[in-house]
Amino acid sequence: MDEIEGGVLARFPPGALTLTLTRAAIRMQHATTWRIEKENPVEDLVIALEGQGHYRIGNRLQTLSAGEAMLLPRDTPFEGWNEGPDTYLGVAQHFTLSAHGAQDLIGQMRLRPKVRLSRWEVLGPMIRHYRQSAPPASVTLPQHHLFMVMLLSFVDDAFLGWRQEAVPVDPGAGIDLAVMKAASRIAAAPLEAELAVRVVEDAPYNPDYFHRAFRDRIGRTPKQYQEFCRIERAAHLLESGLTVGAAGAEVGYADPYYFSRCFKRIMGLSPRAHMRRVALSRDGQLMGMDEPEQEAALTGSRPGAG
Repeated sequence: MDEIEGGVLARFPPGALTLTLTRAAIRMQHATTWRIEKENPVEDLVIALEGQGHYRIGNRLQTLSAGEAMLLPRDTPFEGWNEGPDTYLGVAQHFTLSAHGAQDLIGQMRLRPKVRLSRWEVLGPMIRHYRQSAPPASVTLPQHHLFMVMLLSFVDDAFLGWRQEAVPVDPGAGIDLAVMKAASRIAAAPLEAELAVRVVEDAPYNPDYFHRAFRDRIGRTPKQYQEFCRIERAAHLLESGLTVGAAGAEVGYADPYYFSRCFKRIMGLSPRAHMRRVALSRDGQLMGMDEPEQEAALTGSRPGAG
């Protein structure tokens, strides 16, 4: 089945995120004599391509192997070494990620310290290219964009939840960040009962104020947004081959007729019309039609009828 969920930060507007690469990429190629002991004032994402690296972060020991990624948090002392016998090859990138004025968005998250990156068949060649093409003393625009893909992939695999106790650096940006965090919680688990109510209760703001702020920034109330995310998931399920009734049942609609009405109200097309649009788009036919012809093809009516 095709991937259905968006990433952890997928609901953040692109303009809300600011990624800064604070130094050139470190093209790691470490023999058994390599040893490091330091701390960084920013985040450091380390990805292994060959061999193994061993790390002590506080009292925790980690071994990083090919295909795995690890975050070294800012202001955290660590040691690293290679026990051999093979060369330890990989890439490390120092960075900061902010959102809506919160200068440490990574600090807002609970993350697994180390993960095996999913979709490695896609990411592996990209990371090798990133390492090979990175200038030794500067940062390029393509490098910036590639690292954003790598970082988002790590976050998606490592994410455990949002820290309720985290406070943005800029208090004035707090409401924007709180809304985006709430939206990401809903998008990640749209079938969870009463989640729209809980995200309002969990927000560090007056519930009525936060409800209005969510509606103003997302364009829907939390409850409406949860229903939108359910229908969006159903659309993916339809595209993966499920019937209308089965897709509706998967996202909590026992009555297929009620599901179809909700789907059309939110998506603007019935489930069957949505699938006709997908089929026509895949065949390349939709692009060759003008708007009346498209509407007729999707609804089964005659062009200009009515």
